[in-house]
Amino acid sequence: MSVFAAYAAYYDLLNEGKDYEGEAAYVHRLLGSPAPGSTILELGCGTGLHAAALAARGLEVAGVDRSKTMLQEARRRLTKLPRETASRLSFVQDDACTYRADRTFDAVISLFHVISYQTAQSDLEALLSTARAHLGQGGTFLFDCWYGPAVLAQRPESRNKRFENDALEVTRIAEPRMHPNENVVDVEYDITIREKASGRTQAIRETHRMRYLFVPELEVLLRHAGFALQRYEEWMTGREAGFDTWSVCFVATAQ
Repeated sequence: MSVFAAYAAYYDLLNEGKDYEGEAAYVHRLLGSPAPGSTILELGCGTGLHAAALAARGLEVAGVDRSKTMLQEARRRLTKLPRETASRLSFVQDDACTYRADRTFDAVISLFHVISYQTAQSDLEALLSTARAHLGQGGTFLFDCWYGPAVLAQRPESRNKRFENDALEVTRIAEPRMHPNENVVDVEYDITIREKASGRTQAIRETHRMRYLFVPELEVLLRHAGFALQRYEEWMTGREAGFDTWSVCFVATAQ
């Protein structure tokens, strides 16, 4: 996902209002409240904000991401964390679809719609295989994705967003384009980033290709990868998924 090389420059600012601590608590609960010292592999860890929040709960988290710049931000954050928390974190630059570590974990997670970025069937199957390869029997795989019924019922809309911090001012325009026979949405982003101190600006144009998924196809994909789907629900709320639920969390067990 080379698109994220530029995206990392403002990723944390874009998600400044995101409740990472609350999301970590939610994930921790869905994983069965694993004890301190339990191990987690995060596929597509980005700048490590979820990983850091989980490590603060006593979990050992190994993060994998393709983006060098995302991981630079993740490692920079390590220097600002309490030493005990930072010692529970490690990050590797690699492709989540092909990554293999010579070990297993108590759980594998893939958050913030990383699954939906696997728009090719082969990539989606490969990422599920990566998750299964790093779990023993009974291990838990937790992920979220764009939920097909809501995407089709509500349809993606054009959006214009402005946000800033002490250093940056960002304007982002999003224009979606749907591909109904592929279950994919191309979200075209036009982004302008201005450095407040220097007044310099940078224009970025990105395409985020997102796949929306449905329960029956995920049940089949998970089963073929060696999992059994245990539950699914609206992300964070626990409500039953429906036509107004864009983000759904799935929990599966390795068989």
